[in-house]
Amino acid sequence: MSTPRVIAFYLPQFHPTPDNDKWWGKGFTEWTNVAKARPLFPGHYQPHLPADLGFYDLRLPQVREEQCALAREAGVDGFCYWSYWFGNGKEELELPFNEVLASGKPDFPFMLCWANESWHSKFWNMDGSIEKTTLVEQTYPGDEDIDRHFYHRLPAFRDHRYIKVDGKPVFMVYNYEDHPQMARFISRWNELARKEGMPGIYFIAHIKLHINRETFARIRSLGFDAINTCRIWDAEERRITYWSKTFRRWKAGITGYPKYRDYGTTTPLYFTDEDRDPTVFPTLIPNWDHSPRSGKAGVILHDSTPEKFKLHALDVLSGVREKPGPNFVFIRAWNEWGEGNHMEPDLRFGKGYIRALAEARKATE
Repeated sequence: MSTPRVIAFYLPQFHPTPDNDKWWGKGFTEWTNVAKARPLFPGHYQPHLPADLGFYDLRLPQVREEQCALAREAGVDGFCYWSYWFGNGKEELELPFNEVLASGKPDFPFMLCWANESWHSKFWNMDGSIEKTTLVEQTYPGDEDIDRHFYHRLPAFRDHRYIKVDGKPVFMVYNYEDHPQMARFISRWNELARKEGMPGIYFIAHIKLHINRETFARIRSLGFDAINTCRIWDAEERRITYWSKTFRRWKAGITGYPKYRDYGTTTPLYFTDEDRDPTVFPTLIPNWDHSPRSGKAGVILHDSTPEKFKLHALDVLSGVREKPGPNFVFIRAWNEWGEGNHMEPDLRFGKGYIRALAEARKATE
């Protein structure tokens, strides 16, 4: 039996970059989408506007310190930074984490998740289909790039703040199926880690669809140590038949009606008996609303409140506290404001979600 470590996904997006300036206009950040969002139906909560931290810029160390202070208050044990390595040394949004690493501040635990997917400019049609233009392509050039990626991350793995299991740095892969040499990647990184005096890497696969024991077995056969389940899309797939999907697409196309589910009745689907497995780590969802990015084609969990989130957190945290060995619960997310998916204070609820998690953690200790 072990107390779960709660780790929140962290989006390092909120600062200008040369590529975003080129693609979207000078000064673009995720705040651009957040601020222009509007309600799509009666009772729809948009826009989500930040409270305590304001429209922050992640180039400022003071902001990063304040984020960690709020995370500690919530009972969050560390951040999982999304990292972007597109192959041949190409990165995006690397500045905030590089600053955290180089400065040694904030003194707050962290790990990395390789968000290995191409970036696209997307246009959402009313029927739910998506038209894409590639901005940056995710590539897998081979062994030389696998080694280069490892040594680029090695300073982080050696940092005393890096989250480890039995001395192994914890590293998550977002799209395990996308990599054509996933087993080779894992084997090679473990080999290099041992060469550098570490016992290996503790690999976690992030999984969004087809969450079942057969998929778990396939993931473990690649060399992964554990699995992180995020059930937003899987729960939707499981309960929607072909005909109901077709009807909803037709309805959206005719009426412009957005796709949404009630938060309170949906979140119980996000934790199942499969998540009680000792090497399966579930995800808490405080809220979800993709409409700032995709308008009426967005997927929305409607009517999330801190009180409902607390019930969700109690369900998950109490369900995993009997697990032996490494025990993680992830939160998606700390600050993904463009997906209406954040723990940080907003003007409507203030620190409500932070207090809700802190209370849930205390109640399940």
